[in-house]
Parts: sequence; structure tokens; C-alpha cells
Amino acid sequence: MEHFVVSARKYRPKTFKDVVGQQAITNTLLNAIDNNHLAQALLFCGPRGVGKTTCARILAKKINDDGTHAEDEDFAFNIFELDAASNNSVDDIRNLIDQVRIPPQVGKYKVYIIDEVHMLSQAAFNAFLKTLEEPPKHAIFILATTEKHKIIPTILSRCQIFDFKRITVKDAKEYLHYIAENQGIEAEDDALHIIAQKADGAMRDALSIFDRVVSFTGKNLTRQAVTENLNVLDYQTYFEITDLILENDIPNLLINFNKILSLGFDGHHFIAGLASHFRDLLVCQNEATIQLLEVGDEAKQKYLEQSKKAPKAFLLDGIEISNECDLNYRSSRNQRLLVELCLMKLASITQDGEKKKGSNYIIPPSFYKVSSEKINDLKSEVQVTVPKTVSPTSTTPKTISSEEKQKNTAPEVKIEYKKAVSGLSLSSIQKKRAHELAKKDQVLDEDNLPSDPFDEPTMQMYWEQYVKKIDDEGKKILGAALGSDIPRLKGKTTIWIELANDTLKKEVERDQYPLMEFLKKNLNNYDIELLITVNEEIAKQYAFTPMEKYEKLREKNPLLDKLRREFDLDI
Repeated sequence: MEHFVVSARKYRPKTFKDVVGQQAITNTLLNAIDNNHLAQALLFCGPRGVGKTTCARILAKKINDDGTHAEDEDFAFNIFELDAASNNSVDDIRNLIDQVRIPPQVGKYKVYIIDEVHMLSQAAFNAFLKTLEEPPKHAIFILATTEKHKIIPTILSRCQIFDFKRITVKDAKEYLHYIAENQGIEAEDDALHIIAQKADGAMRDALSIFDRVVSFTGKNLTRQAVTENLNVLDYQTYFEITDLILENDIPNLLINFNKILSLGFDGHHFIAGLASHFRDLLVCQNEATIQLLEVGDEAKQKYLEQSKKAPKAFLLDGIEISNECDLNYRSSRNQRLLVELCLMKLASITQDGEKKKGSNYIIPPSFYKVSSEKINDLKSEVQVTVPKTVSPTSTTPKTISSEEKQKNTAPEVKIEYKKAVSGLSLSSIQKKRAHELAKKDQVLDEDNLPSDPFDEPTMQMYWEQYVKKIDDEGKKILGAALGSDIPRLKGKTTIWIELANDTLKKEVERDQYPLMEFLKKNLNNYDIELLITVNEEIAKQYAFTPMEKYEKLREKNPLLDKLRREFDLDI
């Protein structure tokens, strides 16, 4: 059996031109070598699998190559690699410093590559500082790390820093296509694209996934085989789900989601992918943003077709609802129900009906709209009885005794319904509306309303009765406002009250109608008017300090002072 070499090692770049996705850094290093501007210490930092160690080895070989050596010369005697993850003590750094003093036997420079340099201990960093700042002319240090923030600032300030970026999906897919052709493998463009997306910017991971999928499928690499082997949700799944959402087909939507769960996929992964799918459809609706869609040519055509069927407002609402579900997924106790509810909301966005965006009505307001024909029908079902004592059609005045006048202080309108209905039913609400309309049609003769004379003490007595009544009902603020001043009679029918500020005035004005009805009925005078003025001087009459409050209470109840003296209480 022939020894198998993984693609990550077999296709490791040997020159800067072979490095994928790091053109800016490789060009900078080449120019530095050509112009003799290479720093004595370099720091390569970035995510895993983007070419840090590879570039360090290429650079170590390149700086010793003066064109007089063979092409396969690797200058192994001049390149020293140290894994700081396992050699992170101060003794390891001291041994390295001792080796630095010895000049190279072949070539011009000795290159020291320290990988995972952030793993060095604090003492090892401190022991390395002086040598890193002023190394011998023949020594160059290349440090590589995935976590630059863990390196102390004194090390960073002594190095020339190169930040490696993630490999783009496009670059990774092109390199995988090159490897597939080199190995004689027929690979679909979408299959390579899925592998590049799964690698998440790491070329080494992309090559590892490629080897695994090739072992599964053989020489024919298809999109379906890749999705089955990698256990990822294919974009075709999201196309089907989106079609069901646009068709408002909630039953089949829930059935498809159940199939996805039965295949072992996580609901969180599904809903996050659905939000990304809506985002991809949204960028397809504008020619300027199509370039943000990182998919294969075949998939891009499908996205363009479905984006024409999905309204922009739907996609915006869909992204918002899906993102909200994504945020609440971890904290939810019933995660499946959360995703199912999200899918039902999505399927209801484009559904026809009374639902409006932002509406919180369970029953739409249009249900309560009553047509004029309906009102007339309801009026016909209502019988209105007006007492004969105050007949609106009567033109001859009738002499009324004082006792009858006291009994019939105001006309009453009695409403009798032919059919009893529940007070909470919708029909009762509509009939109540019709009753109000019918009631407005009853015109009373204002000339026959009583207007008996009254004096100020009688008015003040009924005023106090009303204040006590509303105070017992729990309307403390209104009661305090009405009781803050003694009303006076101004003229024959105008009741005048002075309040301390506008707030109390507004409080009384808002609820003055029940007060006036009470006074008119009890004083038997329907010409009464209420005059409210604001006098800020009377605000001084209020008790604010504890002593002032006590004095005011003592005036109302002298026994309170006796209680204080009996128990020797302090204010």
C-alpha cells in the first residue's frame, strides 16, 4: 500500500506565487528582500490555516538564495523551528540565544521560526527581549501566532507585524478546482463552493475537507455527496422552505422542518441559515449588491429567480423575525416550538386579510364598523318611552306643583329592548351603539327644566356630600382638589372655586360633569355653572412641614393634642 500524503502537505506552496489569498504580504516580503529592507524580527499573525508558517519557511529559504545554489536547496542547516507550545520555558529560550551567536556555515542568514509564540511564559518573553531587539547581523527571527493580543507589548514593539487575512471563498474554491484537475477529479462548482464555505477562511481546513469528501465519493465530486458527507443544510433546502413560506403553506412547512430535525440538524443552525438565505435574496434584488452573494454560478441563478418572487418588505420582516428567533434560541425552554412559531409568523407575513403590520388586534377594528342600514335596522328593534310629564311635542305649559316638581326634576328616557342579549357579546356592543344614536335623536324641551333658587350654605352642603361620595369611591386626588377650597356663590347660579395651581384646575375640569349633574339634581336648578380660577397665594394654606401638618390635624380634632401629651410623643 502506497503511503498517502494529505493535500495540505502535498500542495503546500514552495514559492510566494503559490501562496493563496495573501498577495499584499507576499509582495511586501519580496520587495523587502530585493531592496535589502528586511527587518531583524517579523511577526506573522492571523487565523489558523492562512499560510503563516508556510510564508515563514518560504522567506527563510528565499533570503539565503543568491542564485548560485541548486533549485532544490532548502538550506535546512540555516533554518531552525521552535514550537513555543511545548518549548515555552526560559531555559528553552536561553538555549536558543546560545545558538544565535554561531554564524551560518552555508548561506548568509540563520533564520529562527518560533511558532505559537504567544504560548511562551512571562519569564521566557523577558529573556528573549534583548536578543530580539539587537540580534547578530546573521540572525533573523520570524514569530507566528494566532493570538496577537496575548503577546506582551514589549515584544510587539520590537517586531515588524504582518496581519494575515482569512482566505476568501472565491480564492479557496479556485485553488480546490486546481487541485481537483491535478488529481483528475470531476468536481461540481457548487460542491467546491460548499467546501470553501465550510472551511471558514482556512485553506488547510479546506484541503482536509476535500480529502475527506474525495474518499467518500471517489473521482466524482457532486453537491449532493458533499452535503451528505459534511452534514450541512443545502441551499436547496432553504429554497423549498422559502417557497412554502411565500405560499403560506404552514402544514407542509412544519412537516419539512420535522424532516430536517430527523436528519440530525440543529434548529439553531437551521434558523440562522434561513436568515442568511433571506439576506442573500435581498442582495440579489439590486444589481449593485449582487457581488455580495458568494455562491456558485448555478446557485446564483436560482437566487435571482426566487428573489423576483419575494417582496422586499417580506424579506426585511423575515430577516427581523428569524434574527429574533436566533437570539432567543439559547434561552428558550422549548426550542422546537420557538422555531415552529417563527416559521408560522414568516408564513403569515404575506397572507391576505385584515392583518396590518404592527397591529395588536385579535379581532380587526373593521368588525365593529356598523353601516347606516344596520343602524336603522337596530333602531327599529329599540322602543323609546318618554314620560308624559315632559313631552317634547307639548306646546301648552302645564302647572306643576312643588311636590311634583321635586319628583320630576329631570326627564328620564327609558330604553326597552325586545330581545335580551349578553353584555359581553358583540351584538350587545352594536346595539349599544345604536341606542346611543337613538338617544341623541331625542330632543328635550329645555324651557321646562327646573331652575329653583338656592342659597350658598345649601350649595356648600351638597358640595361636601359629593366630595365625601367620590372620596369613598377611591378618587382621592379629585376629592382633595375639590376639598381644597370652600366654594362660593357668585351671582345667582355661578359656583366659584379657587385652586392653588393649574394641575388641580385641570383635574377638576376633567371630571366636572358628574359634579354638575349631582348639584343640578339636588339643588333642582339646571342653570348652574362652574367657575374655576387659579390663585397661587392659597398654596401657602397647605401644610408641608410635619409641624404644620400636625397643627392642621389638631384644629380638626383637639383630642389629638391630648393623645400626644398622654404618651409623650414628639413631632
